[in-house]
Amino acid sequence: MNILQGIILGIVQGLTEFLPISSTAHVTVTGKWMGLISLDHPEQWTAFIAVIQLGTLAAVLLYFLRDIIEITLSFLKENLGERRKFRHQSLQSRLGWYVIIGSLPVCTLGIVFKKIIEGHLTKSMLVISLSLIILALILAFAELTARFSKSLQKITWLDSLCVGFAQALSLIPGSSRSGTTITAGLLVGMKRDVAARFSFLLSIPAVLASGLLQFWESLRFMNSQDMMVMAVSTAVSAVSGYAAIAFLLRFLRSHSTFIFVFYRIALGSILLWLALRYDFS
Repeated sequence: MNILQGIILGIVQGLTEFLPISSTAHVTVTGKWMGLISLDHPEQWTAFIAVIQLGTLAAVLLYFLRDIIEITLSFLKENLGERRKFRHQSLQSRLGWYVIIGSLPVCTLGIVFKKIIEGHLTKSMLVISLSLIILALILAFAELTARFSKSLQKITWLDSLCVGFAQALSLIPGSSRSGTTITAGLLVGMKRDVAARFSFLLSIPAVLASGLLQFWESLRFMNSQDMMVMAVSTAVSAVSGYAAIAFLLRFLRSHSTFIFVFYRIALGSILLWLALRYDFS
């Protein structure tokens, strides 16, 4: 992989990580198109995707820096300092608990199914295309049935757990982390922009853990050129990811997610046709 390819992949990763259209699908398709995915060592591609997600994590941390600081300080103060009962804690402290609760499913299942996630199955265009289409239909159902009534103040621990289990589904390539979590948020009654905001905050522990773990494990098969390309790709994904966050939060305040539903179905159908017709796997 050269620097130009790394920049392209970084742009694709950043722009698609936070839109409910699956960054894994887009980055993997781009990687296949450029001939970068080794059938003999698929775990290397998994590691690359996980590491450049640290760039999009940086975008989340920067965009929500004030919120993250307030959540962290309030959580520490009200659980280790003043030790308030949960129902008497501030919204920021409760959000800290919700992020922890919501992160448990994906962390647990990520460890249990680590070998499968790193294997050939999760690079399959058939799996990716079907995931794109199926999640699009579920998202459409959520849009048609959602109440759009819950603000951040009304989120409960059960809501966070539901969204957390949905985030675990994002381990299936093509499903989309933001897609599954925003869909779940809508299904439990959140407003669209609230579902997106909570989705982004919830992504922080999982992306940080998987990115650092995969980076450590990838050191054994990366040379200095690979490290340079990965660093550039990660930096580019941070910039494009920040732009994607700002766009989506603004967009969802006054628009539905149906444009993403239609896009997912169209892309999934094309990839499914290619997978079946030309063995584009």
